[in-house]
Amino acid sequence: MLHDLFPPGIQHALDLAGIFVFATAGALLAVRKNFDVFGIAVLALVTALGGGLFRDLVIGAVPPAAFGELSFFVTPLVAAAIVYFLHPEVQRINHAINVFDAAGLGLFCVTGTTKAYEYGLGLTASAALGVTTAVGGGVLRDVLVNEVPSLLRDREMYAVPALVGASMVAIFISMHALNGVTTGLAIVTTFVLRLLAMRYHWRAPLAWNRRSSVAEEP
Repeated sequence: MLHDLFPPGIQHALDLAGIFVFATAGALLAVRKNFDVFGIAVLALVTALGGGLFRDLVIGAVPPAAFGELSFFVTPLVAAAIVYFLHPEVQRINHAINVFDAAGLGLFCVTGTTKAYEYGLGLTASAALGVTTAVGGGVLRDVLVNEVPSLLRDREMYAVPALVGASMVAIFISMHALNGVTTGLAIVTTFVLRLLAMRYHWRAPLAWNRRSSVAEEP
């Protein structure tokens, strides 16, 4: 379906852009955690390719794109190398991680949903797999650095923006209105929602009658 929306070169560039921004987010987190060069490269690869790898295995797109396209594997390593040499000061890393992560979230939830639909999944399943594509790498990244995944605690609405973006794509598909403009709208909406959630500390609801002021379990 993306082949119909964009020329092959543009589609490939979008894929690489998503991989690059997620890899950068992973590499920056590795720097913050004082990982060595190998750890930076591993975290960049896992963050960039983890969600797409899971999606491809679920829909039967084997070998997964991460292994079938050399540029998909090299791009995270390039991002890791750039971060290794040019990472910002420690106090500015958190903001950079969040911005790059929000950009990757928007790109991946859209491409994941459309690819799942291309392989015969229904709209609901496609949207769910789009969310998985977007957040899967981040979940693996957080587990590797011994943090509770953002997907599970969602302190500042991480999964919700991806769900909104993936749902928008599914709705556009059902209306036969998916094109370059609406695809871009879904990406930008996800990106902006994530940034607004971080800026204003929006979060998904807690358990019923549980106040946000109640201390969280470690």
